[in-house]
This record gives sequence, C-alpha cells and structure tokens, in this order.
Amino acid sequence: MQGVFRWKFGSAARGVSGADRSGQDDTPRGRQSVRTPWFAAGSVRFVATSFTVAVAAAGLAVSSSPATASATGAMSAGSMPVLTTGGGLSNLYGVAATSASSAWAVGAITTGGRTVIEHWNGTGWTHVPSPAEDIGLQGVAAVSARSAWAVSGYSNGETGYSTLILGWNGTAWKRVASPPGNLYGVAATSAQNAWAVGLVGTDAYPNGKALIVHWNGASWKTVPSPNPGASGSRLYGVTATSANRTWAVGCNDCLNGPDGKALIMRWNGTTWKSVPNPSPAHSVLYSVAATSADSAWAVGYTNTSHGGVALILRWNGKAWKQVPCPGSVLYSVTATSAQNAWAVGGLGIVHWNGTAWKHVSSPPGALFGVAATSARNAWAVGIGESGQALILRWSGQLWTKMPGPAV
Repeated sequence: MQGVFRWKFGSAARGVSGADRSGQDDTPRGRQSVRTPWFAAGSVRFVATSFTVAVAAAGLAVSSSPATASATGAMSAGSMPVLTTGGGLSNLYGVAATSASSAWAVGAITTGGRTVIEHWNGTGWTHVPSPAEDIGLQGVAAVSARSAWAVSGYSNGETGYSTLILGWNGTAWKRVASPPGNLYGVAATSAQNAWAVGLVGTDAYPNGKALIVHWNGASWKTVPSPNPGASGSRLYGVTATSANRTWAVGCNDCLNGPDGKALIMRWNGTTWKSVPNPSPAHSVLYSVAATSADSAWAVGYTNTSHGGVALILRWNGKAWKQVPCPGSVLYSVTATSAQNAWAVGGLGIVHWNGTAWKHVSSPPGALFGVAATSARNAWAVGIGESGQALILRWSGQLWTKMPGPAV
C-alpha cells in the first residue's frame, strides 16, 4: 500500500492487470488532498480516488457519484450507517485488536482528503484525531491500551517518498520520526519491539528495494534486508511473536507486478534471511500471521490466465507448504491458534478450522484487513457496496455489519 497512486484499470473481473507498474505518482499534492495509500484488488492496484474501480474489482456494484451519508446498513441493508462521511468515499485498510473491548481501524476518506482512525471501546466505534490528517493510513498494530502504531507512505513532492509512522500513547496519536520510503504493514510485540515493512527507492519498480524498519523503544531504525530479487523487491506484511521471531512477506522481481515471485523473510534475532517457499510463479504474498514458532500463515494470490487465485501457505516449524483454499485474492490473515485463523479478500472471508479452509458467509464488500483475539471475537474491514467503509464483527456464530462513527 503506497502513498499517492495513479490508476489504470484493466479487466478486474478476470484478474488481468492494467495497473501502472510503477505504483506511484510524483505529482505534488496540496494539503487539502488526501495522500491515499494504494491497495491491490486482484491484480488491479488502485488508489482511493475512484472507488467505482475498487468496488468493481471486488465484484460489487456502486455508482460513480459520491456516496450519500447513509452508507451500507449495519444490521440490515440501509438500517444504520457504517461510516458517515458527509458524502465522501471512505475505506478502511487495516485493523488491530487486543481484546473484545479494544480495537483500532485505519484508512482514508478519499473525497475531501481526510485520514481515518477509529477506535472500538467495547460498545461502539469513535473517531480519533490524527496528527497527519491528509495522509491515508495503511496498517495498524496494537499491543495494549497504551501502545499502538499506524503506518503509511506518501509523495512529499520534493525528494521522493516519505514514510509516516504514528504512535499511540494511551491519550493521543503522535507522529514519530521515520526513515524515507513507503510503509505497508506493521507488527509489535511490546512497547519496546515493533517492525514495519514496505519499499524504499525511486518511483519505479525496478529501482525499489524492500524496506524494513525496527522500533527499539526509543527510535525507528532501518535494518538491512536481503533483497533477493534481481529487481523490485518489496514487503507488504509482517508479524512478530517475540523479539527473536518475526516474519515478513511480499514479492521480489516485482518489475512485472503480479508476475513477480512471492517473497518470505524471517528475523532470527540477529539478521533477516530469505526463506524458501513453494508459491507458484506469478505470485504475491500480502499478509502473514503467526501464533508460535511452529505455526504461521501467509496469504496472497497467484496470477493465472483465468484471473487471481487465492494463495495460502502454512509454516509447520520446518518448511512452508501450500494449502488448498477457495476464492480469489486474499489481502489479510489473522490467527489465534493452530485451529483458528481467518483470511479476507475481495470476494469475502475464509476460515481455518484446524483441518481445512472454508468459505464463511458475510455481508458483501471488499475486505482488506482482519484481526482476531479469540475464536469468538474478530474484526474485518474494507469497503462496502455503497463505497463507504465497511466494518464486520465475528461473534462466534456469524459475521455482521457494525455501525461506525460520523467523521
């Protein structure tokens, strides 16, 4: 997920990309225009200034005109707004939860230029101010009620691309100094240990390299990355279970976008190293989740002649193995145990029950983020049929739409 992005739309329904492979736009933007993160829907990468394309990529229908303030219904169609934006189109890209009474969701309102940060307090979602109101956020991680991180990247209009890292101290979000580049994902295990990943380099795929930055309790520092690809390595997702055990995923040889090769890296407490994986050719991994040294999941998709096909890999403590899964592109994965995991994408939600991945019915929408704290508590976020942000909650029995705040 990058900063400012230029859209080119191919055949989304078939997963044939027409995207600008550079993935970035160096046009300077004023303070009134939101610097919105990119996201890859199928093999169509889109910036959130034309959500008609975003929703079409997910197989939904939406008018090209701005959505009304009454968004997709919460409990039933049209009953309650998910996110009221005064006519603006909105999207949520990331979600993190620490308990049934504490969760964060981040994204952007793309018409009018505003950042979105929402907090769940156990009874409802409330809007929380951001110190960088014109920059869309792409990823979020939380370890407690007093410690959370949100990340993104944007074109600074002068020297290239700048990362954005916001830290939550229990009272307010504060901007924290960070290295140059774009950040797409973040993970944390404590207030003294966090990782963020993305891309550093110029505005072209061949010149970009994977970016890994680490929080040591005092500052964010760049950590060397192996960058195994001949060109265009980048990382989209990261997960950590301890200070000595972290995974990151993405793609290398990204010159051809979805025709690159899936990339998995591991931190052993000292260095990052590339780890072999069985992904087919033309694959990308967007997200990774781990529950122990012997159990982790990575999701994304494989580009085929018939479109994007879901890709799920499982770590068994010794090697990554591909696991069958229904559906198409998967953007995010979360897990609470070896018997409970969720993955979301443009066409819905799939669940791991300890034996197999199965599709689970959910309200319509393209989902980009998922987080769970137990078998009975999970959140999924994205964009609904109306072009408004979508928030879904798992109660242990079914997924339902949740009302969101006016922002």
